[in-house]
Amino acid sequence: MHDAALVLFSGGQDSTTCLAWALDRYARVETIGFDYGQRHAVELTCRTQVLARLRQEFPQWKDRLGMDHLLDLSLLGQISDTALTQDKAIEMSAAGLPTTFVPGRNLLFFNFAATVAYRRGLTVLVGGMCETDYSGYPDCRDNTLKALQVAISLGLAAPVVIETPLMWLDKAATWQLSHALGGTPLVDLIRSDTHTCYLGERGELHDWGHGCGACPACELRQRGYRAFAAGQAARSEVAP
Repeated sequence: MHDAALVLFSGGQDSTTCLAWALDRYARVETIGFDYGQRHAVELTCRTQVLARLRQEFPQWKDRLGMDHLLDLSLLGQISDTALTQDKAIEMSAAGLPTTFVPGRNLLFFNFAATVAYRRGLTVLVGGMCETDYSGYPDCRDNTLKALQVAISLGLAAPVVIETPLMWLDKAATWQLSHALGGTPLVDLIRSDTHTCYLGERGELHDWGHGCGACPACELRQRGYRAFAAGQAARSEVAP
């Protein structure tokens, strides 16, 4: 029944892994991104580079990867007072959440994605939300997205499935999933071309990718990659 998917694609590690996951499973896959007035728009550049490389370097997915959609949600940045939309320090707020939390962001993303998906005949929405290695954002939690799936399906009078393949994976397992899907070439693409850093740093290419190495997003990515790499090395040592 569900053979066509729309992937929420930011140009980061998680959404790129989810895009590969969707391409491995669905006959037709489209992507959607959002320009929401984010403080560092470098990810918008990265996403086009990643899409181009996927088309060029992964022939098994080329014919499945369809149209990309980029929506202007700059109003969200105008009404948000967060470290991802304003020049503010990354710290814990009085509400117990990091100042990188953009209230309502994923709720809006999925609702707009569902609108595009409805028009395009796509019945699966795929997002890289995770409740294992994450910053505590309430709109990344499994119960939030299950409730949203019900609300969207009812509101459209059409069945919509929200898939979150990373929900219960830590970052090491996310790297492992990318390797299982596309081997070393996909891992290398994610390392070099995707963007995660909250501070927008694209200077030195570390073993785990570009980034400042100090913000919460970089710390998760770095720790996960090194655990993944250590596991790969251990497996190669015991291989016959």
